[in-house]
Amino acid sequence: MKSRFSIVKKFPIFAVISLILIAPGLIGLITLPFGLNLFNMDVDFIGGTSMTFDIHQEVTSDLSGNVIPDLVEEATGIAPSSVQKTGDNGEQVLIKCTKLDNDQQKAVVAAMQEEFSITDDDTQNISDVNATIGKEMQSKAILAAIVAVILMLIYITFRFELTSGLAAITCLAHDLLIVLSAYLVFRIPFNTTFIAVALTILGYSINSSIIVFDRVRENRKFARRELFEDTVEKSLWQTAGRTINTSITTLLAVGMIFILGVTSLRQFTLPIIIGIIAGAYSSLFLAGTLWAKYRGLLRKNKREKAQLKAQRAKQESKASAPKAAPQPKEEPKAETSTETAQPAKQPQVVTPKKVSSGSKKKRKKRKHG
Repeated sequence: MKSRFSIVKKFPIFAVISLILIAPGLIGLITLPFGLNLFNMDVDFIGGTSMTFDIHQEVTSDLSGNVIPDLVEEATGIAPSSVQKTGDNGEQVLIKCTKLDNDQQKAVVAAMQEEFSITDDDTQNISDVNATIGKEMQSKAILAAIVAVILMLIYITFRFELTSGLAAITCLAHDLLIVLSAYLVFRIPFNTTFIAVALTILGYSINSSIIVFDRVRENRKFARRELFEDTVEKSLWQTAGRTINTSITTLLAVGMIFILGVTSLRQFTLPIIIGIIAGAYSSLFLAGTLWAKYRGLLRKNKREKAQLKAQRAKQESKASAPKAAPQPKEEPKAETSTETAQPAKQPQVVTPKKVSSGSKKKRKKRKHG
């Protein structure tokens, strides 16, 4: 299948783009053990205060996104980490903030009562979240992710080969780091919803990569003598349409939730949207090429190495060979004779001779004699 450009040969360009995208998330992840927190950590992970109020009216996106956060910040001087609509009827609001003392909590209650005309009975819950609970959640989330990655590696290795499994795990790490970059750049609250986002992206990304790997395996059955990189190139273009179409249809559904949803839903759907785009990018531009790269490094396939060496030598010889200048076309030469060309002789006209009467008489006499 002819393509406009080679995805495999353009891999350095895509690798540089990926490094730029994962850099913020990678830096934020590396600095965490050293006590430098660049993320917008929510109460669920670092501890704080959680307050729930029944305001007896629907919690609209304007209330949860602007009115209530400004109210809490004016009362305490601290901006809340998140304001979410809860309850069956959508009239309850959950406010999460860094740890507030008793005076700050009373100031928030008074401000809410004045703004929404509620009583003490409408203050349903005020509790302090311990940081140790957040650390326990972090460890469990990390353990769940590690177990999921190991099981995926075993499955892909069993179905395809080890090098394809390594390529898939590399793409998974790439997609999660891009999501972490989104959390850091857009200041999305880092709370328990990240666990759901991460597991969703893991499943979506691995599915797209497996589609590419499966097409490579099918094409490989009928092209044993073909270079593995060429098979990967052909397979990537064959699956490109499906990958793009699947991503677009998924983005349409999640995008509507992001546009029409409240703040808490937007904080959940935005990283998923970014993760879906990252998964489509990695499966199309990274997964197959990484499989070919890892395969060349770890597998000792003498036939493929010999084919690749011969192909490179042929390309180098073509590039180094001087181009011959185009020779002018020779016109056919007219045949010349040493003898001078003679004009063509005209056919002679034979005129009948006139016979005299005397000669006729002589002929008669000879006949009679």
